Amino acid sequence: MRKRIIVINGPNLNLLGTRETDVYGTVTLAEIAAAVVEEADSLGLDVDFIQTNHEGEIIDKLHESRGKYDLVILNPGAYTHYSIAIRDAVKAVELPCIEVHLSNVHAREEFRSKSVIAPVCVGQISGFGANSYIIALKAAALLLS
Repeated sequence: MRKRIIVINGPNLNLLGTRETDVYGTVTLAEIAAAVVEEADSLGLDVDFIQTNHEGEIIDKLHESRGKYDLVILNPGAYTHYSIAIRDAVKAVELPCIEVHLSNVHAREEFRSKSVIAPVCVGQISGFGANSYIIALKAAALLLS
């Protein structure tokens, strides 16, 4: 049976491709989703890919992941730096979670280098643009094998 992964994307990621292209690049979220689905299939994984601008919806999706998915890949966007509620949901669902960021959050504004979510994740991948998601998928495949 194929392992299942959910990729959850937070606020403003729906604007990828046009938002701060000097930081986030010109690849759209739809293009990232297509690449993720293709890569997941080549790794023998099933993947669902979602985006929401709402903190509560991220939490709901995490809760719904229990018993349905084997691993979470999460780009919480700006919620990374202050959402204890998302952190608590990641911890509560007891699924391995990989935190992902397109930009190198440690090389940007000081507030971006602090993640309240990373301590409850198995790891964090940042700074590789759209490829951060592909690297996370490969890490997921290793974790789930």
